[in-house]
Amino acid sequence: MTGPYAVPVPRGYRVGCWEVREPIATGAFGSVYAARRTGGADDLPRTAALKFLATGTGTPRQLAHLRELIEREVALLRRLRQPRLIRMYETLTVDDPGNPRLDGATVLVLEKAEGSLSGLLAGAPRPPAGPALLAQVCAGLAQLHRAGWVHGDLKPANVLLMADGSVRLADFNMAAELEGTHAYTPAFSTPDYTPPELLWSEIGERGRRIRPSADVWAFGVLAHLVLTGSFPLPGGTPAARRDAAVAYARGADQLRLAPELPEPWREIVRSCLTRTHGDRVGTESLLRLVEAAAGTGRTPRLPRLPRLLPHRRPRRGAVLAAALGATTAVAALGYAISTWAGGGSGGGGEAARGARIAAVSYGASELRTDRGIPPAYRLLIVETAHDCADEHVTPPLIAAMLKVESDFDPNLSDPVRNEYGIARWTPSVLRWWMNEDGTPAESVPEPPFPPAESIPAMGRYLCWIAPRLDDGLPGDRRVLIAAAYRSSYRKVNDAGGVPPKHRDYADRVAHRLKEYTPPGRK
Repeated sequence: MTGPYAVPVPRGYRVGCWEVREPIATGAFGSVYAARRTGGADDLPRTAALKFLATGTGTPRQLAHLRELIEREVALLRRLRQPRLIRMYETLTVDDPGNPRLDGATVLVLEKAEGSLSGLLAGAPRPPAGPALLAQVCAGLAQLHRAGWVHGDLKPANVLLMADGSVRLADFNMAAELEGTHAYTPAFSTPDYTPPELLWSEIGERGRRIRPSADVWAFGVLAHLVLTGSFPLPGGTPAARRDAAVAYARGADQLRLAPELPEPWREIVRSCLTRTHGDRVGTESLLRLVEAAAGTGRTPRLPRLPRLLPHRRPRRGAVLAAALGATTAVAALGYAISTWAGGGSGGGGEAARGARIAAVSYGASELRTDRGIPPAYRLLIVETAHDCADEHVTPPLIAAMLKVESDFDPNLSDPVRNEYGIARWTPSVLRWWMNEDGTPAESVPEPPFPPAESIPAMGRYLCWIAPRLDDGLPGDRRVLIAAAYRSSYRKVNDAGGVPPKHRDYADRVAHRLKEYTPPGRK
């Protein structure tokens, strides 16, 4: 084979009764290959998809997270056999001491799909079969929820299209079993499909608390995308749409659905995308509404899609599931292949950024992950820095300032100074930096200010400050930007550097900057 696959497996390699054929897709720590059966039990299919996960090599931190994800997916697939869920036939472990890259790898033998919804939408936005497809997706969610599980990462890449035109839900490495009303999932996130209440949720020792209503929100986003070719919240990037979701949840903006969204789908999407989880439609009621809107009493199969989903070898280095460039986890053809930040082949542009995973190790190449920066905020910190073109507005700078400003306390309240939240915003100042388009909010916001609002606003303000500082000022430019945030760019320019009043603050930021910057980076 060619291409930088995370787990390179030569054509013809044997594992169990399976012979590896052509590659399907890859992430940084796992790769998916087509395979054919060369023996074994007759109840196994003739072909399958083998997902190789390099659980025998890697750093302890990477392996711990990878094994947790595998355990979640395997637990669900072993316990649930539902017609709308991808099927796992067996799990294998590679025993090949002469091949260190493969020895010890975990192999999941999965039902082989024809393609994914992300690939379909990339080639044919607003497919005619969209309503029938959505009915099957909703049926899959209902099957999961009835069994007491939450998917946690519903998106186009995790919806598989089979050769006979039927639909399967896949990628269960974030799935979690309910314990009463809640389940607990890892600190991962796909902003475009994440409900507002989870964008700023705290991460406990067991992970993030999640309800089935999170899947209902994701279905509403998915339905709008399939039926209109656009997301229901405005913005040209995931970060912009994330900010729009926060503004909508806070009541600062209204939900404006695309005019081409047909009735009665408008009401269905609205019932999914409510501001609070308690107002969202239940899964069983949603399924009845969707089947009625799709004109089906029972969820149908889709027509075969041979032209839209051809069998062909991917181009060198291709990651097929990044077609929409919309998530923080790549599920290659829905097989849960994750691109871990700091690993694998890189790539510029929004699609490459969208393919990063918001794990505990997210952004490790740009931000130290072993120095106490809360995992819940790393995605926001890194993406906020990426939204600014100025080279001095970096993830370590934003993290250092958050540490000094609030010690990462999202509930900070300092009425004496009239400062609130993780970035210590004064409400009248925050008003000018809340909106990505640069227009001030219509009214002065009232605390509390969630991190998903405060941190991007901090980035916009720093990006505005940076070019207004005079050239030639002594000291670290990043520290000068921080001092201007605490005072103003004019005071820094007038003082010819950090004003005396703010030198202690600047010293603390400088200390944290050094602490949070990975080795080899400036």
